[in-house]
Amino acid sequence: MTELNEDKMHFFRFHRPHMHLHSVFGDDWFALKAEAFARFFGTPVFLIGQTVVVGIWILLNAMGLANFDVYPFILLNLAFSLQAAYAAPLILLAQTRQADRDKAHAMADAEHREALNSASEERQKLAAHQTEMLVNMVQQNMQLTETVRILTERVETLTREVHKSVVTSQA
Repeated sequence: MTELNEDKMHFFRFHRPHMHLHSVFGDDWFALKAEAFARFFGTPVFLIGQTVVVGIWILLNAMGLANFDVYPFILLNLAFSLQAAYAAPLILLAQTRQADRDKAHAMADAEHREALNSASEERQKLAAHQTEMLVNMVQQNMQLTETVRILTERVETLTREVHKSVVTSQA
């Protein structure tokens, strides 16, 4: 009974059968870090940080404070190209892993809905069966009541006849 209560308290109890499913990319260190990094690409922290770094880069080189990448900023373009070359596959990896998780959750939800439907149908069948049994019991009770009434009338009739016979034989 305690295990049943624990299951009711655990939100993902219907997802447990699918916990064994792994992503096609695996759950090793690289896959997990790559997915985390790909998720970081879309955050405001990354976008603001990148904007600040690029702004400082351009400002330092345009004002002549640093001369490692003068205008047309070829090194900066190379850095963006390198970032794009890694970002696209990492984002695809993260999307594929998320699609795998979504599929497992959808399957678990579908199985849960099916289990609820089956349980509901079983309850309806049980209720119909119990209703039928109650109707039969009421009918049997009515028959027994009628039988008792008839027998009571017969006992009363026999009692009167016996009484009449006893009174007549004594007189």
